[in-house]
Amino acid sequence: MVVITFLVATLRYGFAIGWVSMQESYMWLYGIMFMVGAGYTLLHGGHVRVDVFYRPASARYKAWVDLFGSLFLLMPVIIMILMYSYPYVVTSWHRLEGSHETGGLPGLFLYKSVILVFCVLMLLQGMSLAARSVLVLAGHKEFEINEEEHEGV
Repeated sequence: MVVITFLVATLRYGFAIGWVSMQESYMWLYGIMFMVGAGYTLLHGGHVRVDVFYRPASARYKAWVDLFGSLFLLMPVIIMILMYSYPYVVTSWHRLEGSHETGGLPGLFLYKSVILVFCVLMLLQGMSLAARSVLVLAGHKEFEINEEEHEGV
């Protein structure tokens, strides 16, 4: 992605040369990276939360916050995204949709499918987080979130 982005900028501003497909390729790669990496980021505590309250809290409090957040915030939103995006992706597959730009990439239907992959990965990670929270609330200390796991994320 970095090399393609560098090439696009260098060719465009240094030599006045550009290809839509090359520009779309790095935008698609960034999109895929963020969508597929969202579940991994959730696993390692990298999503935005109010750390002022969460970080110093007890393991039980964190488990309650994670359980509530997973069941009542994350999962309903992801299920709604899945329900609304599924027909959108299916229609794109039926048309074998390509880029709307002249000279763009032909596989837009594949790119749109990443939305469904995102939903599945986030649902799985949300269920895992909820299950881990239930285990912590049940007294299994081995499932408590270790702060060292989240440093540097």
